[in-house]
Amino acid sequence: MPTLRLALAQMNPVVGDIDGNLEAVVERAHAARAAGAHVLVTPEMVLNGYPIEDLAYRATFIAASRAAVERLAARLADEGLGDLVVIVGHLDTAKTGALASLPDRLGVPKNAPTNSASVITGGKIVARYDKHHLPNYGVFDEFRHFTPGDETQIVQVGGVDVAVAICEDIWQDGPSAAADAAEAGLLVVLNGSPYEAAKDDVRLDLCARRAREGQCALAYVNLVGGQDELVFDGDTIVVDSGGELIARSPQFEEDLLVLDLDLPAATASMPAPGTRFHGLRVERTVVSAEPFPEPAERLLPKVAERWDDLGERYQALVLGLRDYVRKNGFSSVLMGLSGGIDSTLVGAIAVDALGADRVFGVSNPSAWSTEHSKSDAVELARRTGLALDTVAIASVFDAYQELLHLDGLAEENLQARVRAVIWMGLSNQHGHLVLACGNKSELATGYSTIYGDAVGGYAPIKDVPKTLVWELSRWRNAWAERRGETPPIPENAIAKPPSAELRPGQLDTDSLPPYEVLDAVLDAYVERDLGAAEVVAEGFDPALVERVVTLVDRAEYKRRQYPPGPKISRRNFGRDRRVPITTRWRESL
Repeated sequence: MPTLRLALAQMNPVVGDIDGNLEAVVERAHAARAAGAHVLVTPEMVLNGYPIEDLAYRATFIAASRAAVERLAARLADEGLGDLVVIVGHLDTAKTGALASLPDRLGVPKNAPTNSASVITGGKIVARYDKHHLPNYGVFDEFRHFTPGDETQIVQVGGVDVAVAICEDIWQDGPSAAADAAEAGLLVVLNGSPYEAAKDDVRLDLCARRAREGQCALAYVNLVGGQDELVFDGDTIVVDSGGELIARSPQFEEDLLVLDLDLPAATASMPAPGTRFHGLRVERTVVSAEPFPEPAERLLPKVAERWDDLGERYQALVLGLRDYVRKNGFSSVLMGLSGGIDSTLVGAIAVDALGADRVFGVSNPSAWSTEHSKSDAVELARRTGLALDTVAIASVFDAYQELLHLDGLAEENLQARVRAVIWMGLSNQHGHLVLACGNKSELATGYSTIYGDAVGGYAPIKDVPKTLVWELSRWRNAWAERRGETPPIPENAIAKPPSAELRPGQLDTDSLPPYEVLDAVLDAYVERDLGAAEVVAEGFDPALVERVVTLVDRAEYKRRQYPPGPKISRRNFGRDRRVPITTRWRESL
């Protein structure tokens, strides 16, 4: 059997930075060549970054992307990499034949953009594949942004037929079966598959199933990094034709996975014009028909260690924040530190993401702040090394009250808004990115002050339910202990009952059900999108369900004005769950 040395580049591109992304691909190509690779595969849309949303329609962006692919081909040849086969993901525009085959030309997006993968070797683009299945669910709007391709690309390299697919193509039927019908020995899949909890297990099962269906080895290379609300976790995978795991990259970091694959020799002949498998036209390109010489020393495949369920969620939050700060040009972050568990966890995440010298906390005690709230914030700063300043708000609050004479909820919310003015003032003065510290349970029920504690440019735990906040805090401390480090989160911050401290003796349970009950109801109503009656049927008290559902429905206007934050659940507020603000629909029991 011919041996193919394959390099899979798990990369972290920046959306819109075509030149920077191209340089990163060239760097990986040099590293792949140094490792003796015959083929280098990059993730989906790596030259442009992903997702590009409505940038896909812009003619100038499409033209820049197309020019970059040509420039990449020339660079690779000029730098002695012309014999390396590079499969690179990028934005392009639809081929004439694909446009003609579309049943409704009125549905073609402006400038007919495509999510494409080009095969480059010898200084030329020798083949191009356009993504066929365009997802239009969850966080994806690709049917809106791209034109589907209508072909299967088979490229023969070293006497092995290699089929090309892009991400959603293997989540749907068609391309893997077409690869089987075309007798491919390897299916390479370029991916921009965002993280959500436990998705790595789902992906491995999918890759194994598609490999068995296609009767070929499958190499799945994924993006890594944060992009606005999405986090890409990497988790590049190679399985054999029986679906057995061969190699796997680490999660949440860049990697170049290089391995030797023994693959069946190409047996299929060139297809007759117009040949289609499973509705896809077959295009076959021969780069090299002769097998490569056997390597002098075979590379042993590696399978990277996995994070546990809590660890991977924590790492996703860290990476999401780090890349949001880095890619948007911020140098530091600032947050209000109340001594409560939410802001304490955000402080720990920020230090892990950026380093303590780039994290600034502000304690804003009021007349009703407890002593432990102030001391817990100080203890977090001592343990992590972040900078902590104290700006008491009593005098500012009193000045407002002399003018406004507020009482009740309005008086409570005034305190939160005074704090927000201080944070934003410091942000404007020093250039810090303000972090909002609200959790998903609060966001769901509207238990936050709009233009108060909800202000900020990024919200690291907006997709983390309150019960998970505690679990992640305990996990982070335990991880520190295992490594012989000081646990960053004070035990008292974890143990004490949560309180907004906007009035004497206030507790969250004055306004909300216990969080373990609330989060279970929210899981049913928000994550799984059950109706109120279906939630009750799961055993919850009808009055409780009605109360929670009403809170959720009425808080949509607040959620629309909340900062972005990393998605880690199956259904986040924002890209996943989209409901109207103005609606008279109410769930009935």
